[in-house]
Amino acid sequence: MRCPRGLTLLELLIAISLVAILAAAGAPLFRSALLEARMTAAVNGLVHTAHLARNAAQVDVRDVVVCRSIDALQCAPPGNWSSGWIAFVNRDHDDPPTVDDDERILQASGGQPLQTIRSNRRAYVLRPFPRRATNGTVVFCDARGAAEARAVIISYSGRPRVARRSATGQPLSCPA
Repeated sequence: MRCPRGLTLLELLIAISLVAILAAAGAPLFRSALLEARMTAAVNGLVHTAHLARNAAQVDVRDVVVCRSIDALQCAPPGNWSSGWIAFVNRDHDDPPTVDDDERILQASGGQPLQTIRSNRRAYVLRPFPRRATNGTVVFCDARGAAEARAVIISYSGRPRVARRSATGQPLSCPA
């Protein structure tokens, strides 16, 4: 007796249908996991930059600025931080901060794949211990809206912390 080789058309259609149903059911979970990974990477990137800037300010005994940047070379005017940010040693204490030829850029972050990253400060100045630094909040929003928004709150001492509510305890808001 001969063994049949391959699949019948009916078996193939059933298998393709099952794969399509499983793929359709898993797509929203995959999208959510992708958005969460992007959010976590962006938030961790800013926290790392704040820690780096705070440490550099203490080691170099100079002000270090973290600001929004479009080109990874200079601070940009206030706006959406999703284009990226830079941290640099601000030797001449200029305000608004600008990167001069003798000032080194410690870190440059490229664009972030989030809808908006907004800050209530134009720049954050992290000063050597024990002087106070610029405090503020940076809110990260993606397609999931305010329910999944995160904030990096930078304290007066320059320490960043991640929160799901504002520094005053209010829910975070995202632009529509």
